[in-house]
Amino acid sequence: MAITGLNTLLYSTEVEALHAVMRDVFDLPQEDVDPDWIHFDCPPTRMELHPGQPDFGVPAGDRITHAVSLICDDMDTTVEELQAKGVEFLGEPRDVGWGKIIIMVLPGGVEMVMYQPGEE
Repeated sequence: MAITGLNTLLYSTEVEALHAVMRDVFDLPQEDVDPDWIHFDCPPTRMELHPGQPDFGVPAGDRITHAVSLICDDMDTTVEELQAKGVEFLGEPRDVGWGKIIIMVLPGGVEMVMYQPGEE
C-alpha cells in the first residue's frame, strides 16, 4: 500500500469568495476537474501528530480532531502582503516557541492558522 497524497476540504458559506482568495491571493494553481468542485494544487505538505488539543487561540469547541494551516517563510512580510490583498487576521503574529503563528479569517468565517517555523 502507498499513500499518494493528502486531501483537504474547507467548508465555507461563501465558497465563491473563498475560491477567489485561494486563486487570486494565495496564487494556488487551479485544476479544472469538475464544475461542481474546485480543486487546487497545493505546495508540499507534511503531517504532524500532536497530543492533546490545539492551542492556537481559536476556541476548541467540544472536540477537535484536525487542523489545516499554511506555512510561510517570512511572517511579517507575508501578513503585510496578504492584508494588502484583503485577508483579515485575528491579532498580531505571536511567537509560540516552535515558530510564529497568526490566525487568518477567510471568507465564510473559515479560521486558518498560518505559521513560520522556528529555527531548528
